[in-house]
Order: sequence, then C-alpha cells, then structure tokens
Amino acid sequence: MVRYRYAVMTVWLMLVVASLAVLPSLPRMLQPPDITVDRSASAAASKLIAERFPDIGGRQVMLAFTSRTLPADDPAYRRTTRAVTSAMSEHPRVGAALPVPRTEDQHARHAYVMLGVTGATETARRALPELDARAKEVARDSSDGAVSVALVGLDPVLSELARATTEDLQSAETYAVPAAALLLTVGLGSAGAAALVLLLAGTAIVLSLGVLTLTGLSHGVDATAVTVVATVGLGVGLDYALLMTLRHRRRRAAGLPPGRAAEQATVTAGATVALAGTAVVTTAVGLLLTDIAYMRALALAAVLAASTATLAALTLMPALLASCDRLLEWGPMPWTRPGRRRPKPGPTAWERWTGHLLRYPGRYATAAVLLLLLAAAPVLGLRTALHFDRAVLSGTTLGDGLARMEDDRIASLTLVALPRPEGAGPVDTQPLTAELREDPRVFITTALDNGRDLTLLLIGESQAPDTAAAAALQRHLRENLVPRLLPAGQPVRIAGPAATVHDLTAEVNDQVGLVLMVICCGTFVLTFLVFRSVVVPLKAIAMNLLCVAAAFGMLALAAPALGHPAVNPLLPLIALTLVFGLSMDYEVFLVHRIAEHYRAHGDNAAAVLHGLRRTALPISLAAGVLVVSLTGLLGTHRQDLRQIGFVVMTAVVLDATVVRMVLAPALMRLMGRANWWLPGRLGRLLPARDTEVRLPAQADAASAADHPRV
Repeated sequence: MVRYRYAVMTVWLMLVVASLAVLPSLPRMLQPPDITVDRSASAAASKLIAERFPDIGGRQVMLAFTSRTLPADDPAYRRTTRAVTSAMSEHPRVGAALPVPRTEDQHARHAYVMLGVTGATETARRALPELDARAKEVARDSSDGAVSVALVGLDPVLSELARATTEDLQSAETYAVPAAALLLTVGLGSAGAAALVLLLAGTAIVLSLGVLTLTGLSHGVDATAVTVVATVGLGVGLDYALLMTLRHRRRRAAGLPPGRAAEQATVTAGATVALAGTAVVTTAVGLLLTDIAYMRALALAAVLAASTATLAALTLMPALLASCDRLLEWGPMPWTRPGRRRPKPGPTAWERWTGHLLRYPGRYATAAVLLLLLAAAPVLGLRTALHFDRAVLSGTTLGDGLARMEDDRIASLTLVALPRPEGAGPVDTQPLTAELREDPRVFITTALDNGRDLTLLLIGESQAPDTAAAAALQRHLRENLVPRLLPAGQPVRIAGPAATVHDLTAEVNDQVGLVLMVICCGTFVLTFLVFRSVVVPLKAIAMNLLCVAAAFGMLALAAPALGHPAVNPLLPLIALTLVFGLSMDYEVFLVHRIAEHYRAHGDNAAAVLHGLRRTALPISLAAGVLVVSLTGLLGTHRQDLRQIGFVVMTAVVLDATVVRMVLAPALMRLMGRANWWLPGRLGRLLPARDTEVRLPAQADAASAADHPRV
C-alpha cells in the first residue's frame, strides 16, 4: 500500500467526497426504530388483521383533540372533528376512522378518533408525518385555532424519540470532538499526530454513514444505527490508527525512512488490526440471529463501521504515515521538545509498578477479580422495562396528546384476532368481553366480524403500553382469560402496542443467552485459531464477561440518577455487542504483543512486561478518548442514550485499567507456559504456523530495545 500510496489516498478521497455528497439526505431518511418481532404472535396478528380487516389495517393511531375554551359537544368543536376525520379518510393510507365513545374519566374538552393505517409497514410509517401535518392544518383552519389535534400512537412516539436522539447526538458531538482532539494531542505529544489519528476515524465514520444512507434510499435509516456507526467507528478507528501510528514512530526512531517505517508498521501491526477487526465483526454477528429487525439493523451498522475502520487502517493509514510523516511532529507539546525533558536516574514509577505486579501477580489478580465481582453484585437487582421517555416528549404536541390520553384513561388499544372457518359464524366473545368490562384497566370492548373468516375484538386500555399495568394485563389476557373464556381450540392472535412491547420483552429475554453464547463461541474460535491456545480464549471470554457484568452492576446503581430506575430491555444486547467488541480489541492488542515476544524469546515474564510496555499507551489513550466522547451522552435528554453512554463508558474504563493493565498480565504471568497449552490432536489439525516476521537490519536496534529484562 505504501508503494501505491497516492493512488490509495485518491481512492479514499473520492469515497469520502461521494459520502459527503449524499450525507445531507440522511436526516430526511431517519426512521424510528422498528421494534416489531418477526414471527411473533403480535406480528402475525397485525398481518392477519391487515389482510382480513383492510380498513383496520396493520397499525392503529389515535387523533387526540383538545380545546382551551370549547367543550367537546360544542357545534364548532364537532364540526372540527368531522372535518379532520373526513380529511383523514380521504388519505389513501387511512382505512377506518372510528370515534371513540366517551368515558367517565374523560375531560369535557377532549375527544378521540381511532384511525386504521393501511399498507406495508414502511409505507404506513412514512405516511404518519403527512397525516399529522394534515390533521393539524385542517383543525386549525376549521376552528380558527380553537381546537388542536395530535396524532398519537406507538410509531409517532418512537419517531419523536428518534428525532430527539438525533438532536442530542449532534449536541454531544460539539463537545466530544474537541475534547477527543485535545486528549489525543496530549497523549501523542503533537497536534499533527492527533490530526492523523482523528482523520482515519473520521474517514471510517463518514464512509460508513454514506453507505448507510445509500442502503436506506428505499426503506429509510434507523436513527439508532447512526449512533452505533459513530460509536463503533470512533472506538475501533482510534484503536487501529493509534496502533499503526505508534509502530510507525518506533520504526522511525530506529532510523528507518518514512516509507520503510510505514511498511514495517503495516507488517507488524497489520495482523493485529485484521484480527481485532474480525473479532469486533464476530461479536456483532450474534445480533443477526434475533427476530428483532431493530437489532439486526444495529448489528449491520456495527459490522459496517468495524469493517470500514479495519480497511482504512490497513490501506489508508500506511499511505498517510508515509506521505505525511512530517505532520506527525507538527505542533509538539512543550514537554516533547528536545532538551525540555531530562530522564531521572533509576526506574520510573511505571516500571516500578509493573515490576511489582509481575513479582506478586497472585495478589493483583485476586484484588482485580474481587473488585469486579463487587461492582457486578448489584446486577442481580437490575430491572428492564421498555419506557417512553416522557421527559423528552413533554412540551411537544405528541407528548401533550399522550398525556391527555393517559389522564383520560384512554391510553392504548389491543386487538384480539380470532380466525374462524368460512361459514362457521362469528366467534362467541361474550364471556370474554363481559369479564374484561369488569376490569378497571379496560375502558371499552367492541367485537367486530368481517362476515367471512375473522372475528376481531377491540380492547381499549386505560394505561399506556409501556407501563407495568399494561404488561400485567397482557399476561392476564394470554394466560388466563383467553384459555378460559374462549371456545376450546380457538386460534388467537393478539396485536397492538402493548402486545408488541410484550413480545419484544419476551424475545429479548429468550435471545440474550443465545446471542451471548454465539459471541463467546465466535470469540473462542477466532482467538484459538490465531493464538493456537485453549487457555488464552477462555481467559479472554471470562474477563470480558466479568467486565460486562461489573458495568451493568454499576448501571443498576446509577439507573435512577440517569432518569429511570428500569433499563431498556434492548440495552443489554446493544451494550453487550459494543463492549465485547471493544474489549476484544484491547485483548488482541495486549496478547498479540505478548505472544510475539514469547515465541521469539521463550521468556514468559519478559513477554508479559514487553506486552504491557508496548500496549499501555495505545490502550489507555484509545480508551480515554472513547470515554471522553461518551461522556457527551451523559448530558443528553434521552434516558436511553444516558444509560448506554454510562454502561459502555464504565465498561471501557474497567477494561482498560483493571482488566488489561492488572488482571490480564497478572494471569499471563501466573500461568506461564500453560498460557499456550494446546492439545496435541488439536495442534495437528491446525495449519502450520508461518515463521516469525524478521525486521530488516536497520531495525535491529529497535528489536533489541523491545527485549526487556525482568
């Protein structure tokens, strides 16, 4: 790549320019997350209702009317509701428009109309902003502003939260980018080196977002996928750029010219970068196994960002290092200038500490494990629940409409689809409706039949779908009422916002173990093949799991302060993928260095010390920059962003300090040759190892300096 560096930089420049050209379209393409679970009962019910009750459609929303002066029975108020309802009925994506009967708790100036939205999922969701704008326009014109209306439902709520997420991320970036640049400048000792590292990470992020935009032309882009691309692209891109830059600097210090130094940096660090990138992709692939479209979109975003960052580090970074070598020393920090820093006699504080660690590895390993276990203990009390971020919705037209519905106890709608053979007559729902009407959580029940093959029971719920009461009603309906009060053998499909949330929570609880197992198995196979050891992969998995548990334990303690005592049920899957991927980056950096030295010299203690010395700076600096960037999420309005920012930030801090700087080297020192234990039969199945890379004669001094004594 160094030989063709100008061609490589030209290609990357063209890709970045093309990405920047399409990025202005990205904000218009952002879509709310689709939390529907494929092959779930609620998804099947929505599809069945859309096919056999086309006017009801697969999605339902509510028109929530209000007025500051007019009661709902005022002629002007009624004229406005009729005008808005008529305008909605004229839209090609609106089927039924059913006025909701008044309830005892309903405010005198409030009225509601249910709309059935027809068409495919993406088509129906894209029609909602247009319907909302049209309803507000007609209400304003018909009442001279006396009556207002809001379009309320699960999809509008998720859409508003996605919009708030985008605004929060833009605000966080204004703090994160300068802070990351400052920390990199201090850590690398010059503004030029920091600029090159940020350039590579920025290139990976921009190109990934460009690809994301192009792939979303037909079906939109999930707003959270943008967050994943930025987080993974920044974390992985910084890791690899730092590793390549530091290797290049060492080769330059050994007397190699810029081109040769960049080549040797690619040869020695390229394998580490490729392995680490593959490990990140492997951890993200586990999310593709879920039936949640939202999770699969995030997994693909993580794979895209990690792959792009890896490719950029292996191709663009060597070209930049060879071409911009002088830039690495531009803008030096005062303490890096010649003559400004005199070495003190005797070992440094870092050398004394690492020496103490290697002399007493058992004590350090025990202390690190106890600390992580103590931090992980609160995870047993961690509660998960999907919740609408009402603090963000407050003050918006949608949020006010949702609040009115909850106050009036007309908060949600559940649909029970009862398929029947043609000619068999409507399903008898009288016993079920009679008992539901006695339930204080239900404000209305209505049975409909299409006259052919489907009976539909509409259940109006008094509580929002993200509440504990709604979850309890779903369980009561599925486990008690339906089996007991409907005819024996009657097929039942339940749809609606509360049913969707119920199925989502159940799917996450069922799949988190499978995803974790796939991530662990993929990590084991990959590290086993590379390091030719059974012990190294098992240690890596155990340490990563301990670190993740500790981070979630800290989240359990901090969740109330972050805005909500419960954690979004999707957060464990997202954070598990991000944290495991970043942790494997640091693990590969450290162990690969230790393995290189051990196979070259056969001294385990010296190899551990060598690995610590050579990876402490890139790991600490990359983790520090990522933590500084994630702290911007703690100041956002979205509870979910604060939670994910906190748990990933905590995990990165624990991993880069307690795990990589203490626990991992202590265990490597304790186990000695056992680190590289490989059963004979397995060893014979693996391909023969290539000979170790030999540095050219000009780098002999650097190679000798890399051989520490303990």
